[in-house]
Amino acid sequence: RIDKSYPTVCGHTGPVLDIDWCPHNDQVIASGSEDCTVMVWQIPENGLVSSMSEPVVALEGHSKRVGIITWHPTARNVLLSAGCDNQIIIWNVATGEAMISLEDMHPDVIYNVCWNRNGSLICTSCKDKAIRVIDPRKESIVAEKEKAHDGARPMRAIFLSDGNILTTGFSRMSERQLALWNLQNMEEPMTVNEMDTSNGVLLPFYDPDTNVVYLCGKGDSSIRYFEITDEAPYVHFLNTFVTKEPQRGMGYMPKRGLDVNKCEIARFYKLHERKCEPIVMTVPRKSDLFQDDLYPDTAGPDSALEAEEWFEGKNGDPILISLKNGYVPGKNREFKVVKKNILDSKVNKKTENSSSANKPASSTPSIKSEAKMEEILKEIKSLKDLISSQEKRIIKLEEQMSKVAI
Repeated sequence: RIDKSYPTVCGHTGPVLDIDWCPHNDQVIASGSEDCTVMVWQIPENGLVSSMSEPVVALEGHSKRVGIITWHPTARNVLLSAGCDNQIIIWNVATGEAMISLEDMHPDVIYNVCWNRNGSLICTSCKDKAIRVIDPRKESIVAEKEKAHDGARPMRAIFLSDGNILTTGFSRMSERQLALWNLQNMEEPMTVNEMDTSNGVLLPFYDPDTNVVYLCGKGDSSIRYFEITDEAPYVHFLNTFVTKEPQRGMGYMPKRGLDVNKCEIARFYKLHERKCEPIVMTVPRKSDLFQDDLYPDTAGPDSALEAEEWFEGKNGDPILISLKNGYVPGKNREFKVVKKNILDSKVNKKTENSSSANKPASSTPSIKSEAKMEEILKEIKSLKDLISSQEKRIIKLEEQMSKVAI
């Protein structure tokens, strides 16, 4: 629990309904509120020292409360907002302009909006029980499925990395469902999984690197997770994480923020009534080496496009980075390497006094130690590069801070 006097971001005049951290700048967060505005905030690098009431930019264009905020996955400064006026607006945050406004596509309240992998399409779920795939720049509906789930309760729809759509909703008998749809043929779902009878709306959190979907039900005390594959039955149940306390809300850490040393594949932030609890999911591995299969290259913080390029019609896939740079070998592993080198030197001393017949055989340990030495030197070089880049960053930030102080 945090102190009551802890600094907050408090610029909205109504309750904040949705927030989203910028994927291309870890210090920038956008928020939508009941006061009909969208605000973008720049959080200081070391966190808030005093309460912040002035946003970097306030975006005004909705006539009713703004319940959905989501940044573009690959273009810098492109932000989507959806309000209870059944309108979707796509903003250029750098200029503060509303560039695209989708007004007449949804006859009722929009439940959620999700970008696809390269940000060329969006999919939406709506209170009229329809799932729509929209090309926002052409302002046209690419695909639509009425009554994706028969139940009256809210649905959610997200894009998967292969372009298929995953939806969660309710059957006519109020059973919770998970369905998979092919964008080319939305007539029938590829598969439907029925789970249980409960009122909580299932919120999907998707990891595109491992193709695992985590389902967190509002008011549930469990997180179910499934793997999505290319072959039937497509959706495979993996396991359920169960706690005693129900969740009021859930946050999800991007892949870049995970601890690769502990084989962490997901981290959730579970909201209780009075606290926020981290839930860490790890894969048990005996080896302390970097696990390539758990951490394929993931979307990095660099944007593929500028906002203007995207609005002009260009598309760009996410710029991928390796998480191996964030991997630090364990101390015990480094100790083993040192120990081995000491032994190698002892072996070399003995072989100097031995007969010439044994000399070719004794050269192999020294080759091994040379290889190890090269590996260590490479590691030292990469660390030096990292330190120098951080120094440059600190100098740049100090310059910015001095300008602000002036």
